[in-house]
Amino acid sequence: MLGIHLSEAVIRQNANTKCLQRGEMCYRDGSVLSVTQREEEIQAEVQGSKEQPYRVTIIPSEGRKITALCNCPYVYDGWCKHIVATTLTCIRSPEIIEQRPSLPQLLERLDHSQTQRLVQELVTEHPELIDEIDGYVNAILTSPAIETSSPKSTPFKQIAIDSKKIKTTVRQTFRDAVNSWESGYDYASETVNENILSMIGDAAENCDFDDAKTALAILDAITEACVSDWDYVADYGMDNDEIAPALDEVWCEAILSGELTTRERSEIKKNLKTWQSEWNADFSLALEALEQGWDYPPLLEVLSGNVSHRAIWENREIPDYADDLALIRLKVLERQERPLEYLYLAQSEQQTKQHLTMLGRLGRVEEAVATAERQMSTMEEAFALAQTLQQKQALSQALKIAQQGLNLPGKCQYKLGIWTSELAEHLGDIDVAITARKHAFQAEPTFSDYLIIEELAGNNWEQIKLDLQQSLRQLNSVLGVTEERVKIFLHEGLVADAINCVSELRSYDAELIYRVMDAAVSVNPDWVIENSRLRAEKIMDNKKSEYYRYAVEWLKKARLAYMTSGRKAEWKKYYEHLLDVHCRKRELMELLRQRGMS
Repeated sequence: MLGIHLSEAVIRQNANTKCLQRGEMCYRDGSVLSVTQREEEIQAEVQGSKEQPYRVTIIPSEGRKITALCNCPYVYDGWCKHIVATTLTCIRSPEIIEQRPSLPQLLERLDHSQTQRLVQELVTEHPELIDEIDGYVNAILTSPAIETSSPKSTPFKQIAIDSKKIKTTVRQTFRDAVNSWESGYDYASETVNENILSMIGDAAENCDFDDAKTALAILDAITEACVSDWDYVADYGMDNDEIAPALDEVWCEAILSGELTTRERSEIKKNLKTWQSEWNADFSLALEALEQGWDYPPLLEVLSGNVSHRAIWENREIPDYADDLALIRLKVLERQERPLEYLYLAQSEQQTKQHLTMLGRLGRVEEAVATAERQMSTMEEAFALAQTLQQKQALSQALKIAQQGLNLPGKCQYKLGIWTSELAEHLGDIDVAITARKHAFQAEPTFSDYLIIEELAGNNWEQIKLDLQQSLRQLNSVLGVTEERVKIFLHEGLVADAINCVSELRSYDAELIYRVMDAAVSVNPDWVIENSRLRAEKIMDNKKSEYYRYAVEWLKKARLAYMTSGRKAEWKKYYEHLLDVHCRKRELMELLRQRGMS
């Protein structure tokens, strides 16, 4: 029998629309391989894109709340599809859940010698466990007065992580980079950044799971190792422009997520200032978090509801990192389920996107919409609120906000336009669906969207089509967009427009240029001849034999245009000229003969 309050309504509250749909597919496809329940904890294996199945864990939290975890790489809002599939299985097919004893129940069956033998056999099978056991044993023996059942009371320096292993990994990463540089590889710095940022990400994950002390211990080891061993890579031009800011941000979050003693705060502050100086880094965020904590009087005023503009910085200049600090505080408040304080801080710090979406998530829909009309200033803010309102089934309000967002500045016009169009179509408002998709098309034209707009437009297509085509003509040639423009122009028989798109392209876009030449050969053979001859002659004149085959392909296009336009004699004269000029280029002559170019 399930000891967790699960229902499909609960699933909808915790997962976005896309994950709900994909989770339903996973459930129906039989991707949930097994489900086991140990007391109130549920564990499942769900087959994903990798060979090894993902592991889902579901446990009850305070009240009727649920904590659901999955080791897949999904990092966005709400539950992933694997969690959705698992919960659907528990609700719809509870008979497949295997009931198993919990760990305490299992251990109660063993005496002392049996428990010792169990640990020894586990280490024999998984040798890496010895390092973790070593750390835990040392922590317990060196801190007998500390209650091991209360992780918040354990000084982060005594948390059982293998700091030596972390430091060794950092040092080895640097040495590997040096070996790569000395072997002539120029991209070792990317590998260094990737590896160290991944380790910092491990610390951030511990913050997400409310284990700030472990996060602090990991960060301490990483930072100390980076500073002490940086000379390995600094001599090869490596800079810390990516690693140091990432450390600063996660240090800040870990500091604000945990309960630190005065001694710990003092020690962290001293270390950060030393590392900052020795490493030429900037740990302003973390140092400010240490200075203010959560007891800073202006902050307490804001959190209690006395909201005023940037009140936290009352009598001092607002620092460059103020927004970053506010966002980290909001992340912690959200994790700690303190929504009112979240709203007060977001309002005071002018974090409009966060303020609006929290209002929406709390179900304060009308207030969110009214506030948005006064304060919303970017597409991103509108998009975030519209998506939140959609999740709350406030669809008409979501559509209204999304429409407003399309007229605001921002960098998500394509995504917002498509999302708005699909919602409007769902609500039966075809005019809005067309307008929104036109916004998307203007930002990022695609052939598929062009066809969708045609389908939506019906009898109004002719005028809309002309508007879309004119917007295409006004676009600058951009990689990717050019191909979509060509597809549309050729689809509509606008060969001259397609020619304008590709005439100045370099020859590495040959396939796209070939496509236009094939369409233009009967309507503008002169352009095909001139453009293909120019490209072929450039290759032949440069005497690069490895590229002669490309020159011949361009000549084939020129020959086809000559023949199609009834100018065989002109082609023969030009071909004989090529033979005279390039007769000593044996490879080229052989290619021309093989391809029947005479």
